[in-house]
Amino acid sequence: MMVTNDYITVNGSGSGGFGKTEEDYIKRHHKHDVHDHQCSSSLVKHIKAPVHLVWSLVRRFDQPQKYKPFVSRCIVQGDLQIGSVREVNVKSGLPATTSTERLELLDDEEHIFGMRIVGGDHRLKNYSSIVTVHPEVIDGRPGTLVIESFVVDVPDGNTKDETCYFVEALIKCNLKSLADVSEHLAVQDRTEPIDRI
Repeated sequence: MMVTNDYITVNGSGSGGFGKTEEDYIKRHHKHDVHDHQCSSSLVKHIKAPVHLVWSLVRRFDQPQKYKPFVSRCIVQGDLQIGSVREVNVKSGLPATTSTERLELLDDEEHIFGMRIVGGDHRLKNYSSIVTVHPEVIDGRPGTLVIESFVVDVPDGNTKDETCYFVEALIKCNLKSLADVSEHLAVQDRTEPIDRI
């Protein structure tokens, strides 16, 4: 387990560092079938913005660049629905230029988003992730708990720890950017404190 600022990261199946709420959400929504040659982890981020704003960014399979800083372009093939495929161009500086990804789950009621990488010029083989978005109260205002979990093959020449560390670093950047964009939108939205609603 690793705790840094407002991130909590747990590798593998244990959930030692999470609070009861996070543990319950992870057990309910973040189930991955992890094999010996794979690593898995869950990350938690608290965002000072209401769920509807955060979800409006997370659910945009066709526009991940709205909050993912490493994405320069995205093209979706066909209508946006479960099974849709997107071609993502990755900004320079990462060991990849493209990623082909399939939308696996999009639940607007429960706020659950799932995707799987199905191709590209990178080493993230059999990568799949689940993002869930949950309402919470932060400093008396509507906030959001975001949980992102993943499973991925460990590439030849790397350890499970190295692989998890790399993927977790990317996810942390994405979650920080999601928080920054969402919180900026929330300031523009002027959400009232909970006790006034």
